[in-house]
Amino acid sequence: MADHHDTAPAELGAPMDYKEHESTYNLFLSLSKWGVVSCAALLVAMAFGFFVGGFFSATLLFIIVCVAAWFFL
Repeated sequence: MADHHDTAPAELGAPMDYKEHESTYNLFLSLSKWGVVSCAALLVAMAFGFFVGGFFSATLLFIIVCVAAWFFL
């Protein structure tokens, strides 16, 4: 049995928009970074609120950690 080989050129689809890909990737990285920062700040604030302070001091600590992350990152 003979193998069937196409003689037509391969279909490659639409040309890629690399600028759009790069912008989407940068958005993904930014959302991932701030998601991790907010989870870490929430963990620190919850631990502080449960064991040391209270609700208001934990909320203040959460805000402080988020603002500090904004300046450092």
